[in-house]
Amino acid sequence: MTIKRPLDRIDRKILFELMQDATIPIARLADRVGLSQTPCWKRVQKLEAAGIITRRVALVDPDAVGFGLTVLVEIEAADHSLEWRRIFVDALQDLPEVQEAHRLAGEVDYLLKVAVSDMGAYDDFYLRLTSLVPCRNVTSKFSMERVKISTAFPLDIVSP
Repeated sequence: MTIKRPLDRIDRKILFELMQDATIPIARLADRVGLSQTPCWKRVQKLEAAGIITRRVALVDPDAVGFGLTVLVEIEAADHSLEWRRIFVDALQDLPEVQEAHRLAGEVDYLLKVAVSDMGAYDDFYLRLTSLVPCRNVTSKFSMERVKISTAFPLDIVSP
């Protein structure tokens, strides 16, 4: 785990604004955070160099691009060896439907967020996953509705 530099109030404001809209022009961003353009741009570059801003991406409506089924997949590892974890992590690289993968503490070892077009596409994904990685148990939970989605962290932009 990398220790990140402390964020001051201005850094937090910059991050808050960029998490709302990463396409904001630097002039507008600078105005919103109370800086001139050059110091604001330098702070953005420092946040990127420090690994605090990791990427700037477009958020896409999954239904509009044919990925309307979200599945949360719980995986219990066949064993807890380093070799199994390596095979599992390598397999995830070959499964583009996996949007997120989390290693957990508790009864379930991993939780995947998977985006597919429909049940047939999920079945295909499931068969590929289980052919690539031996699992003790795979449990699928199908999302009925996206009630809330956010990629923004609740930064306190008032205090330092």
